[in-house]
Amino acid sequence: MKGTNLGEFEELVLLTIAALINDAYSVAICDELEKHTGRSAKLGVVHAVLNRLEEKGLVKSRMGEATSTRGGKRKRYYEVTQAGKVALTQARDVRESLWRIIPGFNLEGSL
Repeated sequence: MKGTNLGEFEELVLLTIAALINDAYSVAICDELEKHTGRSAKLGVVHAVLNRLEEKGLVKSRMGEATSTRGGKRKRYYEVTQAGKVALTQARDVRESLWRIIPGFNLEGSL
């Protein structure tokens, strides 16, 4: 397993997979990322990140059933592994601890 440090986009993709639960396939991930970030998510970039996250052991994938709406093609679905959950929790904890030490910022209140 490669290192488990997360880049910003890797973290966003991992969070999106977790949020989509059983419907996390590449196009849905792109759509959800665009919806929440307002940034265009290129399918090729998302595929590269998904491959990297799988190599790191942070996600696992499985092939869905072939459907007539996709011309008989199957979707690859992604799921966050236990290691992925740990990496997300650690990333959140680091961010929160840094936010807490910034004068004038309060996580519980409005900024």
